[in-house]
Amino acid sequence: MFYEGIQLDEKKKEPLYEQLYRAIRTAIEKGGLAPGSRVPSIRRGAEDWGISRTTVEEAYQQLCVEGYLRNEPKRGFFVQGGLGQQALAASLIEVSPLLPPFRKPQPPVQYDFGTESVDAAHTDSVQWQKQIRQVLADTTAIASYGDPQGEISLRRALSAYTYRVRGVTAPPERIVIGAGIQPLLIQLCALLTEKRIAMSPAPFPQAERVFADAGFEIVRLPEDGSGPLPEALQKSGVHQVLLTPSSGRVIPPARRQELLQWARENGGWLIEDDYNGELRYRARPVPALQGMGGEEWVAYIGSFSKLLLPSVRLGYMVLPPRLSRRYDGRFLAYHQTASKIEQLALASYISQGYLEKHLRRMRKLYAEKSSLLLRALRDTFGKEAVISLQETSLTVRVTLPGLQGEKAVEAARENGIRLRVGGEKNESLILGFAGIPTEKIAAGVRALEKCLKGL
Repeated sequence: MFYEGIQLDEKKKEPLYEQLYRAIRTAIEKGGLAPGSRVPSIRRGAEDWGISRTTVEEAYQQLCVEGYLRNEPKRGFFVQGGLGQQALAASLIEVSPLLPPFRKPQPPVQYDFGTESVDAAHTDSVQWQKQIRQVLADTTAIASYGDPQGEISLRRALSAYTYRVRGVTAPPERIVIGAGIQPLLIQLCALLTEKRIAMSPAPFPQAERVFADAGFEIVRLPEDGSGPLPEALQKSGVHQVLLTPSSGRVIPPARRQELLQWARENGGWLIEDDYNGELRYRARPVPALQGMGGEEWVAYIGSFSKLLLPSVRLGYMVLPPRLSRRYDGRFLAYHQTASKIEQLALASYISQGYLEKHLRRMRKLYAEKSSLLLRALRDTFGKEAVISLQETSLTVRVTLPGLQGEKAVEAARENGIRLRVGGEKNESLILGFAGIPTEKIAAGVRALEKCLKGL
C-alpha cells in the first residue's frame, strides 16, 4: 500500500510535516490516490510513520487548505476529487494555485529587505499619538460602535484627500472603511455576482486567499510590459479583474483607457488596488484609473500601510454607484471591522493636513533609500546582475545568472536576511527598502552577496 512506503527522514532540513504533506500531495496529483479514498487516521498515521500526531495533523490540515483532502467529521480524511490541475496548467489562462505550505519559525532578522514593515525611525508617531489622545479624551464619541460603513468624518476627509492626491471621485456615501484590504475584499466578493476573478500572474496571497475562500475561480491574466492584455481579458470571458501593483509595474495611461473601454463595452468591473499610488517619488504619480472616467466601472481601494503605519489597520473602498446600492441593501447590518478610535484620529490627521506633509517627507525618504539600494546592488554584483526598481511596491528586483531563487531566499533567511523570491521561474530576488534603516542598506547587500557565494 502507498502509505506504507512513505519514508520520513528527521535528518533532512525539511520539517517532517512538509515531507509527509509533499508525499501525499504528489501521489494525489499523479493519480496514485483515487478521489474519495480514505487516508489513515491521525492516530494510525502517527503510529505507522513513527511521528507525532501533531505532525500528521499539520500535514493533513495543509492538504485540506489546498483542496487535496477533505475532513468529514467523525469519519476521517478523504482524497478530494475533481482537481483537474493538469488541464488547467496547459491553458494560456489558468486557475491560480492556492497558498504555499506554512513555514517554520525563522532566525531573528538583522537585515529586513522584506515588504511587511516601514522604517520605525521615520514614522509620524508623535503627531499620530497626539491625535489618538485627543480622540480618547472625547468619551462621548468613543462610547458607541460607530457607523457600520465607517465614520462620516473620515469618509469626508478621504473624499477630499483622494481627489486632491489621486484625482478620485469619491462621494462620502460611496466610501466604505475597513480594517485593511482583506475585509474590504470580503465585502466586495458578496457584491459581485460572477464567481470568477482575473488577476495578474504575480502572486498576491492575501487577495487570493479571500477569493478562494469566497468560492471564486482565480484566472491568471497574461501581461506584457504595459500590464494586463485587454484581448486576453476579452478571451477569458471573465467580467471582473483585480488590478494591483504587486508586480511592481505601473499601468500606463493608454492601457488604462483600453481597460476602461473593455469595462464599458462588456459590463465588467475593474477593482483598482491603488496600493502606494500616491507614494511615487521619481516621477509624478500616474492618475488613478477611477479618476480617468472610470467612476461607473471601477471599485477603488486604498490604504495607509506604507504611508502611515502597517499596524494602523485602516483601508477604504470607493464603490461605483451600482455596487454602492447593493452595499446599502445588505451590509449596513454588519458591525464595522476597523477601530472607531483610529478612524476618528485619521480623520483629524488628514483634515489638518498632517498626512500630506508626511507624504512629502516619505517621498523624499524613499527616493533616497531606493538610490542607496540600487547603488549598493550595482557596486556589489556588477554587470552580471539585472537590477530594476519597482517604485509602486517600494522594491528592487535583482536577477542573477543561474540563481535558484527559493534556495537563495532560504539561505538568506537562515543568515538573518529577509527578502523574497520573484519572477515566473523564481529566478529573481525582491528586496524591499521601506523597512530597513538607511544605514543598514549597504551592509545588508554585502551580507547577501556573502550568503549567495556560499550556495
